[in-house]
Amino acid sequence: MNQILAHYSASISELKKNPSAIIHNSGGETVAILNHNKPEAYLVSAETYERMLDLLEDLELGQIVRERMKDKDKAVEVKLEDL
Repeated sequence: MNQILAHYSASISELKKNPSAIIHNSGGETVAILNHNKPEAYLVSAETYERMLDLLEDLELGQIVRERMKDKDKAVEVKLEDL
């Protein structure tokens, strides 16, 4: 059985009938959208989605830093005044 990773859930049928009510009743929390009692999708607020994108970008930048740190010995030291 698939784990439901949200405090609120709604069926696809409920979502089709009244999406505004589901969004309102969730209080901004994530809603698991169920199909035959299994999570099919998750509905998140715009604010949560934007925060998730920011976190993913931070993770990607962190990975770039870690990769570049491996080549630290090849770095050329410069002074800001020289730029």
